[in-house]
Amino acid sequence: MAIARTSGSKRRDLTNFLARRNAAGLVRARNSLPRIIRMTLGAVGAYWVADTLLGHTQPIFAATSALISLGFGGATTVRRTAEVALGCTLGVALGDTLMHWLGQGIWQAAVVMSLSLVVARYLDSGPIFSTQLGMQSALVVLLPISVDGPFSRSLDALTGSVLALLIIILWPSDPRRTPVAALSELFKELSEAMLECSWAIRDDDRRAAFHALIKARATQKHLDQLPGAFKAAQEIAMLSPAGRRHREELARLSDRFNHYDWAARNARVFARRLSSVLSNSALTPEGSANLAPLLREISEGINALAHSVREPNLAGQHKFEKNARSQLEAAAAQLDPRALGVEGLQGEGLVLLLRPMLVDLLEAAGLDHETAIGALPKLS
Repeated sequence: MAIARTSGSKRRDLTNFLARRNAAGLVRARNSLPRIIRMTLGAVGAYWVADTLLGHTQPIFAATSALISLGFGGATTVRRTAEVALGCTLGVALGDTLMHWLGQGIWQAAVVMSLSLVVARYLDSGPIFSTQLGMQSALVVLLPISVDGPFSRSLDALTGSVLALLIIILWPSDPRRTPVAALSELFKELSEAMLECSWAIRDDDRRAAFHALIKARATQKHLDQLPGAFKAAQEIAMLSPAGRRHREELARLSDRFNHYDWAARNARVFARRLSSVLSNSALTPEGSANLAPLLREISEGINALAHSVREPNLAGQHKFEKNARSQLEAAAAQLDPRALGVEGLQGEGLVLLLRPMLVDLLEAAGLDHETAIGALPKLS
């Protein structure tokens, strides 16, 4: 009986695992469709240009250069595409040149690859550039000699690389996608952390405060993504005609990065201090009754910020930002320990930790520094 139950449990686990993998695979394939179409058009288009317009025989390097340049690895930006394209083109050109001098064979391939990697590391520290240059130059030496002349494959690679760059510039992915996803997740984690802090105070539960601290610490991975994501998105928005309409929005969100960072840091400090305050029973019943709903208000304001960055149109963004400012200003106006009924050094210190966090959240929602500070009550 026990063996049968174990066997049935394993089958259910395997079925659930396969179902999750299938669902994840379908989502991944659906989300990758725009890139798949670009890669297909780039590879086939480059092959057609080299074959029909240049008259080259089986210009496989045109297709591979475009395909690799537009590939799945990381965010497809102009810089990354140019780096991969340049590596492909230089690799083929270097292979053609060295083969013209050394001939073709195994030891020639070893020499070509070694020299290509030395040249790649001299020119650029990027691993993508070095790998593509070495691989393409080695393939040139190992594959049969082209009937179109010694440097026709170099021209094919250049054709594929140029076409890939044109596709990235003229048909980019949404430049907002990566930074908006990271920023939305950041606000989501921060909102949930504040909500769990509210529950911890309501239930006088130190463990809930510790869970809130874990949630607040989880914001760091999103913060780490944002600088690079904003830089890549602004690059696309600057060069691509289709992405230029997002330049103002991306610049606005990027300029507020420090406030996102500081608010998340203050949330972590607050959650850590809350755990200690609850362990020492340092909050009065009146203070707990007032502070718990206040933290829920802050959580709702942060959630409105998450909605604002997810909105695709400017009017929707301004609407949710306005709602966030209204909620956060109302919460900031209550941050006086005496008015909240919070007494004692630890309790008052806990409330005071919220004040700089609210200022940064208000600035993240679009207020200037002086107006954000003005939303706080004066302390006597």
